[in-house]
Amino acid sequence: MTIDAVIFDIGNVLIEWQPERFYDAEVGLERRRAMFAEVDLHGMNDEVDRGGHFQTTVYAWAERYPDYRDEIRMWHDRWLELATPRIEPSIAILRALRERGVPVYALSNFGIESFALAEEHFDFLSEFDRRFISGHMGVTKPDPAIYAMVEAETGLAPGRLLFVDDKPENIAAAAARDWQTHLFDGPAGWAARLEAEGLLPQPERAAG
Repeated sequence: MTIDAVIFDIGNVLIEWQPERFYDAEVGLERRRAMFAEVDLHGMNDEVDRGGHFQTTVYAWAERYPDYRDEIRMWHDRWLELATPRIEPSIAILRALRERGVPVYALSNFGIESFALAEEHFDFLSEFDRRFISGHMGVTKPDPAIYAMVEAETGLAPGRLLFVDDKPENIAAAAARDWQTHLFDGPAGWAARLEAEGLLPQPERAAG
C-alpha cells in the first residue's frame, strides 16, 4: 500500500534516551540501581509527558525522596545530558525523506517544557511537516487515543501511515489500528525498510 506519511518517534530513534547510563556515570552503578529500584523515575517522566510541568513535577518527586533529592533534580537540571547524543544516521534518513518530498511527522512522548528545551538544541526538530507531542495532547503512547488523534488531525488512512518507534508496545498499539510499522533497532534496518517501500533509493551494490 502507498505510504502517505512517515511518522518518527524521537527518543532512541533520533536522539538517544538512556537515563540509566547518565546516572551510572554520575553516581555509580550501585547507587543508580538502588535509586531506580526505590523511585519510579520513568513513571515521574510519564507525568511530564502527559503535560505535567517539567520542573514542578521533578522537584516535587525529589522532595518525596530526600535521600535522592539531588539526583532526582538532575532529571530536570541536566536534562540535555540525559537526552544525548543525536543519532546522526537517523537524522540523515529524515532529511533524505524530506528531499524526496515524503511527508514526515513526529509522534513522541515528550513534555511541553522539555520539548521546548530540545527545540533549542536539536535543529532537526523543526524539520517535520507536523509534530504530535504528547505533553500538548494530554495523552501518551501506547494509549490508542493518541493514534486516533493523529489520524483525525491528518485525515490520512491508517494503512497509509508508516510509523517507526523503538518500543514494542507502541508499535503494537499502532499496528492494532492498522498502521504500517517498523520496530527500530538501528538506522540500517530502518533505511532498508524505507528502501523496500520505495521511499528511499536502493543503494548501489558493489559487483560481486
